[in-house]
Amino acid sequence: MFNTDTEYATNLTTNIIKNRSVVADDWTVLRLAADDTPETVEIPAGKVIVPFTVWEAQRATLEGRAQLGVWLASNARPEALKDDLDHFALIAVDFPIFTDGRGYSIAFNLRTRYGYEGELRAIGDVLRDQLFYMSRVGFDAYAVRADKNINDALKGLTDFSEKYQASWDEKTPLFRRVKRQPVVQG
Repeated sequence: MFNTDTEYATNLTTNIIKNRSVVADDWTVLRLAADDTPETVEIPAGKVIVPFTVWEAQRATLEGRAQLGVWLASNARPEALKDDLDHFALIAVDFPIFTDGRGYSIAFNLRTRYGYEGELRAIGDVLRDQLFYMSRVGFDAYAVRADKNINDALKGLTDFSEKYQASWDEKTPLFRRVKRQPVVQG
């Protein structure tokens, strides 16, 4: 039975950063307890972000839910969702530890290869230092780690004033955007 006090259903923070603002988070992230299986875990009512393994196992039951999100582990393949993108109000990517950068590639591929236009949320070990780079690959929502100050983390989106490389958010690299004057030697 689902209980909000158990380890497998957590609302990571009461607030998230979404579209560069701090807003209330009304979604619950479902995490499986050690004795749960994707086939048998009960999905609570309301706005729930389920693990991809639960989506796969309970798809027939979950397809009709309007307020459903899915989260991908850092070792997941984004192409596994390519035919199901319209089923989800949001997609989250889990960062199990700060140094695991595989979620950046997942986000970039969801946006560029598969054309996902909905909310793309970073969950897990999400810190201020990552936000600018996460936004570059397509994230637009961030569930900052609960022990960190969300208002300080928000500032991470503006840590840099210029983007040198091309990415999802800026298609043209800086050297192509800036007209340079020829150097006159003399």
